[in-house]
Amino acid sequence: MDRYAGRVASFQDALQENRIPPLLGDVRLRYDSGRLVGESLPPRWEWRMLPGLSVAVGVGCAVGAAILVGQEAGTLPSASAALALVAAALVGLALKLESRLSRRRFVLHFRTETLRLERLTWAPSATRSELIAFDAVRAVHLVERPGPRYALLVEYTREGAGPTRALLVEDVRRSESETLHRVWRMLSNAFGLRGAGLAGG
Repeated sequence: MDRYAGRVASFQDALQENRIPPLLGDVRLRYDSGRLVGESLPPRWEWRMLPGLSVAVGVGCAVGAAILVGQEAGTLPSASAALALVAAALVGLALKLESRLSRRRFVLHFRTETLRLERLTWAPSATRSELIAFDAVRAVHLVERPGPRYALLVEYTREGAGPTRALLVEDVRRSESETLHRVWRMLSNAFGLRGAGLAGG
């Protein structure tokens, strides 16, 4: 039995004992043809509108500032300067909101023994992806958040760099703790890890 077949068989054995839940925290999970896929849920429509709304109001403020520059008397055009500052703040807020609303996806490819981490944005050209070998994964951490809520993170290393953590699942409720531990055990099994614990952060 080759290494890939061994990984898949080991993971499928774990699946028979602990079926993958369709939903954990903010992530949908599915197993399909040698791949485990987890994708965060889309934000509510009203939250998705906020970045565009902030940019629109910011552009309006910038246009107003440009118009007032030629109309204000004195050496310090205070109204236009204030509008320009508000416009800049709103654009910054839009960028911050956009980064928070971006979605995550992770895919375990058993045939290639790689973990693909993706940051999905509303602009497809801005989507970021990183490929990590199973052998580079050092741990899967259960992290307690305020609330309390819990998160699932993967820790991996790159050649010439220190350990890096990436978020897999966020916003897990206490009532889902049993399911969280099941998924943690399955991921640890998939990466061939032994032992882990509850971390803070």
